[in-house]
Amino acid sequence: MVRPGRRCGGAPRVALPVTVSAGVPSRGIWLGGGGRQRLGRMTTADTATTTAAAPPPSARMTGRQVAALVVLLASQFMMAADFSVLNVALPEVGTSLGFSTGSLQWITTTFALCAAGCTLVFGRVGDYVGRRRIFTAGMVVLTVSSLVGGLADSPTMLLVARTLQGLATAAVTPAALALLTTAFTEPGLRTRALGLNSVMMSSGFSVGAILGGVLTDVFSWRWAFFINIPVAIAAIVVVPIVVDESRAEQRSRIDLPGALLITLGLFAGIYGVTRVGEEGLDLAAGGSLIAAAVLLGVFWAVESRTADALVPVKILKKPDIAFGNLAALFIFGGETALIFFTGLYVQNVLGLSSMVAGLVLLGIGVGQIIAGTVGPRILQKVSPRTMLGVSLLLQGAFMLPALWATSDSYWLIPLIATQFVNAFFSMLAALCFMVIATSSVDSDAQGMATGMATQSQQVGIAIGIPLVSAVFAAVIGQGTVTAAEELTGIHVAIGVAGFSQVAVGLLLWLVLRGRARQAASVTA
Repeated sequence: MVRPGRRCGGAPRVALPVTVSAGVPSRGIWLGGGGRQRLGRMTTADTATTTAAAPPPSARMTGRQVAALVVLLASQFMMAADFSVLNVALPEVGTSLGFSTGSLQWITTTFALCAAGCTLVFGRVGDYVGRRRIFTAGMVVLTVSSLVGGLADSPTMLLVARTLQGLATAAVTPAALALLTTAFTEPGLRTRALGLNSVMMSSGFSVGAILGGVLTDVFSWRWAFFINIPVAIAAIVVVPIVVDESRAEQRSRIDLPGALLITLGLFAGIYGVTRVGEEGLDLAAGGSLIAAAVLLGVFWAVESRTADALVPVKILKKPDIAFGNLAALFIFGGETALIFFTGLYVQNVLGLSSMVAGLVLLGIGVGQIIAGTVGPRILQKVSPRTMLGVSLLLQGAFMLPALWATSDSYWLIPLIATQFVNAFFSMLAALCFMVIATSSVDSDAQGMATGMATQSQQVGIAIGIPLVSAVFAAVIGQGTVTAAEELTGIHVAIGVAGFSQVAVGLLLWLVLRGRARQAASVTA
């Protein structure tokens, strides 16, 4: 929260649009600088109020900015798609490399553990050593890991590749987002870039599932790895040319205890949730969840007393940061669960192919692309604080029609239609979350803010499927089940996910709308 007109330090300053009153422009809100940022009543998340000034019509991206945007967005899309690209091909991968049925889930879980567990650490490291440097290093690791995965001839070799891919995602994703927020300082262009970034990150998961099915059917599952290599090499070559280096102006020591505690805590928590989804609440799952709670509690205590904290507690106490990252867990967790259960419904209940399942998911991809295109315009007229809760509520509401799905194939039409609307509001909620999460801190902490935002997304993706799968497994029980019994389990799982999103969306709307009104009155 920055006081209007306040300019902080000497780093590049980011001016964001504010409201006008009686035709008189208000003073700019400036982010950045090397000095400590004073907290006021307003943050840049207030930039999209109902009377927000539209960006100047003359604002255009330079050729260099276009090149930077293309390569950074391509990397974001590829990293998001990497999470799910093998989901459709898991049975074939297992047969090819000799995975047991029970161990197949580790192909996805290994990636998720590393991606979600290390994102915040790499985001903060980028603040110190340079975000472009971290981005490039991550792309090098991705190139190597993709080659190793494509050539894998054993389960161990494949899991090593997936571990490295997860670490590459943890390094590249927050660095790319921080480079975007610092490369586009003009308000309209910055919002547009964030909107397109949200499209790439949110649609990457669904498109990754589609792409994995197509590559597996037409070529081989190995091409799900090989396809990354040319994109990664292009990014390694182009990014140093078109993207300026970005780092925090004030240098301080890296909080190693905090980094270790948050990483181990998230590892334990995600493993515990995944274990519950796969095996139920056994000793290993319960012990992991308890360990996660203890480690994260100690992390909070340590960060409260550390001068150079990995995540300053005062940041975590900001309502915008706290509620925004809470929303991300439900936005991305719910959407990935919907995608997962759509695949089960199409293949196991309707008896259709994996290719058809992938095509059904196109409705989600199209909805996300449209929302990412029009979303920045919506946020010029409506506060992202207001739209965050409303969008999450509607995302959940349009998940619920699946409760009436039957075993008749005609249900594919209403399913695609409702998922299209669901995806639209999912993307709009994701854009609101990203604007709020990255606009409430100064430029020195952009790596930390984007790392936290990306980590919330990755954790949501990582735990969404296991949590809802645990509900599904509790309904259908163990052993062989019929299509009708599986449909019942899908209904209950989707119902839990949808109603959870509606409840959290309503809570966020009630809590944040008052802050949006207060911000509007301040700028009036």
